[in-house]
Amino acid sequence: MKTLLLSLLLCCGLAQAQTLKSGVFEPPRAAPDIALPASTGKPFRLSGLRGKVVVLEFGYTHCPAVCPVSLAALVQARTLLGPAAAEVQVLFVTVDPERDSTSRLRSYLAQFDPGFIGIGGTPAQIAAVLRDYGISVGRQAGDGKAGYQLGHSSYLYFIDRRGMLRALMPFGRPAADIAHDLAILLKQ
Repeated sequence: MKTLLLSLLLCCGLAQAQTLKSGVFEPPRAAPDIALPASTGKPFRLSGLRGKVVVLEFGYTHCPAVCPVSLAALVQARTLLGPAAAEVQVLFVTVDPERDSTSRLRSYLAQFDPGFIGIGGTPAQIAAVLRDYGISVGRQAGDGKAGYQLGHSSYLYFIDRRGMLRALMPFGRPAADIAHDLAILLKQ
């Protein structure tokens, strides 16, 4: 019976479709909660998004290349998901609280998708979130216009509907891979 079921799954392609392309948290663990000011102007708690799949990204609005590419890929992934994208929330946590106010985050993210939520806070609050998620940040000299640049870890964290960390995708993966993993998590 087990052989028949496995053959049926392989025949239909379901076994392969259920494999995440990201690195997985095995076993899944609770995502550290975030309760900080948001670009929506309303009180925000990550735990308040239970029932949605969350993509959590860390970055900053002065980022010259990595963050805009990652956000654009998230826009494309949401397009690939079609109507199911309504069940996905993208969160962008600043790694540069000195320059990224919640109003600046709102303006910046609106260029990509006005539904994306930016998360800000004091340097101490942001440092705690970065520590909880294992994000490293280093200040680098920049041009006169930006003042400085930040080198930072660049991953997409996938959090399921129950608030569990399920997967981690490194920078540079195509939108189709992001959409693939989101589609699997949306079905669970």
